[in-house]
Amino acid sequence: MDKKVDKTMLIGDLIEVDPGIIAILMSAGMHCVGCPSSAMESLEEAAMVHGMDVEPLVNMINKYLATKG
Repeated sequence: MDKKVDKTMLIGDLIEVDPGIIAILMSAGMHCVGCPSSAMESLEEAAMVHGMDVEPLVNMINKYLATKG
């Protein structure tokens, strides 16, 4: 079964799914991945704070996870 993420997942939980997601978040401009509050923010909330549309980010992460099998 492939891993998938959605916009309601907490940043901390995303990183537990696959630490490689950190690089995706960082390249998208979310450089606060390591700050304590980010672990308790959903991907949607973090995207909103950074002025981003969350859907392309979710798609990018899920595409990455699909390549990992």
